[in-house]
Amino acid sequence: MSIRGIAIAVGSILAVAGAAQADNVPTIASRSINLGGVSGVAYYTVESSGYRVVATLAQGEAGTPVRFETVLAPGQSMMLSTPGLGSTGPARVEISREGDQLLVRDATVMN
Repeated sequence: MSIRGIAIAVGSILAVAGAAQADNVPTIASRSINLGGVSGVAYYTVESSGYRVVATLAQGEAGTPVRFETVLAPGQSMMLSTPGLGSTGPARVEISREGDQLLVRDATVMN
C-alpha cells in the first residue's frame, strides 16, 4: 500500500470516528511523519490502558510499509528514526505523552 493509500485509509477512519463520536468512541488524531526518505502517518486512539500510538512508514511510494505500535502512559515516549546518509545525520521524531496530551516533535537536533 502506498503512503497515499495509507493517508486515505486514515482519513476514512477519522471521518467515521468523527461521525460516530457520540458515546464511548475513542478519540482519534493523526499526524504526518517525515524522516527524510522515509515518511508516513502516525495516529493514536485513547484506550483504557493508555494512548495507543500506531505509526506506518515507508520509503517513497513503492517502499514496503512498516508499522510500529505502542501504548503510552503519561510521561512515556517513543522515538522514530532513520540513520544518517552521507554527510547528513539521523532524522528523528519523538512522540511523547504529557498528561492528556500527545506531542509529536522533530528530535533531530536533540543531544
